[in-house]
Amino acid sequence: MELFNHVIRFFQAGGAFMYPIALVLALALAVGVERVIFLGRTERENRSLWARIAPLLKAGDFNEAERLASESDTAVGKLLTTGFAQARVDNRRSEVEIATEEGLMEVLPAIERRTHYLGTFSNMSTLLGLLGTVLGLIGAFAALGNADPAEKADLLSAGISEAMNCTAFGLMVAIPSLLAHAWLNSRTTELIDTLESVCSRFVSAVCKRR
Repeated sequence: MELFNHVIRFFQAGGAFMYPIALVLALALAVGVERVIFLGRTERENRSLWARIAPLLKAGDFNEAERLASESDTAVGKLLTTGFAQARVDNRRSEVEIATEEGLMEVLPAIERRTHYLGTFSNMSTLLGLLGTVLGLIGAFAALGNADPAEKADLLSAGISEAMNCTAFGLMVAIPSLLAHAWLNSRTTELIDTLESVCSRFVSAVCKRR
């Protein structure tokens, strides 16, 4: 309870700019949680589908593999469906590779969506914190002009303390947002690399057999 009260006092002492920084924090949390859930689910579903299709490709059972791919709305399913459609028309390796690359381009936007916002949120919270601090210092020094000389030191100290709270809160939001951005970028890159590997193995299996 004491910690909660301390947080409330810290927030109230930071001035008006604490509220937009808090909004940025809420948006960063929403995007981060949504991306973690989405990427985790996508990885599991893709891994599960590929585990079922890979043995079929190896055995040459393309009809069953195509059926499984067409019934799935996963990224791997969409890639393989595009590849199978091209292989029926023209199974030259170059043509199938182009088809799978086009399929990959179609699924990439959903995989990369919104992750870059975390980097933006990190910069926004830092800049909002600095802006709140600068404006707070301007107000503090302006108030000194009409203050009693005996009170100037106390007023200046209180004004600087209030202004620094804004910068501190901005950095508290910026640093985790930046770390989450880097981590989610890494997860996204790993997922894309996996899809590229699936494309390559699919092209090799289909063109070799056909």
